[in-house]
This record gives sequence, structure tokens and C-alpha cells, in this order.
Amino acid sequence: MIKNKFVLFISVILLSCGDKKVKTKETPVQSYQVLTLAPRQVIVYNDFPASIQGENVVEIKPMVSGYLQDIYVPEGATVTKGQLLFRIKNPQYEQDIVTAKGAIKIAEANVNTARMNVEKARPLVEQEIVSKYQLSSAQYALQSEQAALSQAKATLANALTNQGYTYIRSPQSGTIGLIPFKIGALVSSTATDPLTTLSNTTNVFAYFSLSEKQLLAFLANMKGGTTTEKLNNMPLVTLVLADGTVFPEKGRLETASGGIDSSTGTAVFKAIFNNKLGLIQNGASATIRIPVNMDNSLLVPQIAIYQMQDKSFVYKLMKGNQVMSMAVTTSPTDDGNFVVVKSGINAGDKVVLNGLNISDSTVIKPIPANSENIYRTMKTKSNP
Repeated sequence: MIKNKFVLFISVILLSCGDKKVKTKETPVQSYQVLTLAPRQVIVYNDFPASIQGENVVEIKPMVSGYLQDIYVPEGATVTKGQLLFRIKNPQYEQDIVTAKGAIKIAEANVNTARMNVEKARPLVEQEIVSKYQLSSAQYALQSEQAALSQAKATLANALTNQGYTYIRSPQSGTIGLIPFKIGALVSSTATDPLTTLSNTTNVFAYFSLSEKQLLAFLANMKGGTTTEKLNNMPLVTLVLADGTVFPEKGRLETASGGIDSSTGTAVFKAIFNNKLGLIQNGASATIRIPVNMDNSLLVPQIAIYQMQDKSFVYKLMKGNQVMSMAVTTSPTDDGNFVVVKSGINAGDKVVLNGLNISDSTVIKPIPANSENIYRTMKTKSNP
């Protein structure tokens, strides 16, 4: 009995010693950089999907009917103003020229005959051999034949014009689009489909739409009394191409629709870009990036943001150096390294910069981050 009590006593002592050893092994407090938020002035960018159109896109349609005899340019070719593009075959116009030339010769002969009659009657009238009536009659006949000659010449000019329409030349410099017709195809001036399209892309227009709500928010951030004044006061905009590259030329923003379309509920704007290098083609897709100056904004580095179920969160430093996740709404800056926080946290709050692997209520050792060094990088990248 005494032996069992001794064993029980030793066991209690060992358990007590074990508890003391567990209590002495405490998890060390980790250090994390913490940024104190303060209002700042920043440029943010709003992106809108856009479609590209050339400055002048022309549908090339025939003026006359006939068979497509020749195609002088390939699809996608760059052409100059006046360059020959197509030739249409229509024998009727050639025959009209031959007929008109024959009519001119007949009219010229009639004019010469009438002129001879006038010259013949004039001395006879002077000698009072015939009456003045015959001379006047001869002169009127001459005028009639001269009018017939003018009409014949006009008919020839019209025939030559029609034949000229069988040669289709480029009305401007630009780029040839698709050519749906092949040699030998019947074409007509009343056909719906054009022979091709000709795009002048020296300057291009990037069209994009804003909903009524977007339009009000968009105009609210601009200086000026009217929409025109606001657009004139806007900085130049950027065009992001389909592959994500930024077009080197800046664009100027203009209104296109002049109001909100009641059927779609949107207003259409366009930005004009110089495309002298020919990098942008008509019909391309792109993104318009519009800069907006924002005062008193809370700017947070992207490394302090984490995503969960399509929502953005930050870790906010609370009392006792505990951290707590806070849902925030944000908009990105142009370089992608920062976000502008619109709601969820306030100026003076402290957020953890590199604590994306911690959990709520964790106690940390905060290390104040150098805000000037952090935002100096943002200033260099956001204001080229």
C-alpha cells in the first residue's frame, strides 16, 4: 500500500514538472512592417474597353454595272490617292463612245453645210437678189446644227465619263480591306456589298461608352462648367492595345454622341490618336486609360492587400498590437503596385504590409514603415 502511494506521488511530481516545461515554451512574437495611412494626392486611371476606327473609312462601290475585269491591288495593301484599284468590263460604254463620236462627225458636217448656206445667202441679200428672210432662215439653221453638235459632244463626254467609271481609283491614301469579289464577278452600283473598304489610319478614333452613372462620376472629377470645358481641361489619355502594350502616342478626348442614347442608356466618347507609325489597324480592340487626379486619397501598397471570394482585405493593427482583417473597396493605380482605398479603413489607421500569412487576433511586434521611401517609388512610376 505504501509502495503504491509512493508511485502515485512520483507520477504527480513528474506531471507537474511537465506542465512547467510546456508553459515555458511560448511562441515568440513576430515582427511586421506597419504603415500609418495619411491622405495623399494621387493619379488613378479608369479603364474602358474601346473599339478602333480609322479617321476616314470609305466603302469602295462601283458607279456603273459590269463584270470585274481586273483587280490591281491585294487585300491589306497600302495605296495612295488616285491609285488604280479595279477595272470593270462593260462593252456598252465602249459602244456608246463609238456612237457618240459618229454623231459628232455628222453634226460637224451639218454645221459646215449650214455655214455654207449662210455664206451663200449673204451676198445675194446684199445684192437684193433674195430677201433677208432666206438669210435669217439660213442663220437659224446654222444655230440649230451648232446646238446639235454641242449635244453630240455632250453625249460623247457622258460616254467617256461612264467609261471612266469602269476604272476605279483610290479616293484617298489608306489601307485596302477585304475584297469579297473575284475577277469575272458581276458588280452593280445598286449592290449592297462594296468592292472593298479603304481605311485612312493616319489618325485613329478609339470609341468607348459610359453608362449614365459612370458619366456623372466621370464628369464630377473634371474642372469646368460644361462638358466641353471639362474635356478641354482633361489631361491626355492612354491607349492600351489588345496584347497589353501601351501605345506610345497620347490621345485627346472628345464627345461623340453628344448625349445619352435612350435605347442603350450610354454616352459615347472618342479619343483621337496619331497613328503615323501604322501600329493600329481599323477594327482593332483596345482599352482607353483615363487619368483622374484624386486629392486626400488613402494609398495602400498592393502587398498589404489580399483577396478572398472576390473581395479585398487588409490587416489592420488594433489595440494590444493585435491584427484584424478588414474588408476594403479599392481602385488600382497605373503601375499596379498600389491601390486607392475608397472604404473600409480611414486616415490614421495602421495596416500590416507583409502579413498575408497571419490570422486574426494575432499579436505582432509592429515596425513602423518608412512611408516616404514607399511612396517615392509610386510617384516615379505614376507620373512619367
